[in-house]
Amino acid sequence: MEWDTTLRPILSSLGLELYDVEFSAGTLNVVVNRPGGVDLESLTKANRAISAWLDANDPIAGRFTLDVSSPGLERRLRTPAHFHGAVGELVTLRELRGGEPTRRLEGTLLGANETSLTIDDNDLGSLSVNLDRIERARTVFAWGATKPVTSKGAKASSTSKKG
Repeated sequence: MEWDTTLRPILSSLGLELYDVEFSAGTLNVVVNRPGGVDLESLTKANRAISAWLDANDPIAGRFTLDVSSPGLERRLRTPAHFHGAVGELVTLRELRGGEPTRRLEGTLLGANETSLTIDDNDLGSLSVNLDRIERARTVFAWGATKPVTSKGAKASSTSKKG
């Protein structure tokens, strides 16, 4: 199922952007955002609109849980667009290095494109990392820093009773 093309118009009508979507272990995880962050009322409206579409179109066989949330202060980075949107922010990532031990990097994300990123690692300086070698990555919230303009980390969930 091509979730991006299905969910973007639904969310756009509510003034929200689709940040990420993933179906895993019986849960459809939908992460939404908008400039200034997302409040609980917006998440509830998004949950209801997506749930109504799912009920009408039945794209998932059997029971599943719909989880609609905001990216939060420390948001997961998975796609080239996620990395591009985090340029200038503090990030942490785990880099897979073939036969060598996995390397943990943390520092300011200097740039990103479709295949790689450049990070100013706190210990190693400026490094380029291929996106396909990143096991996991996220932004890092620095306590005591200026107030972020990201989402509030709220969440709304529902369970479908199909099947």
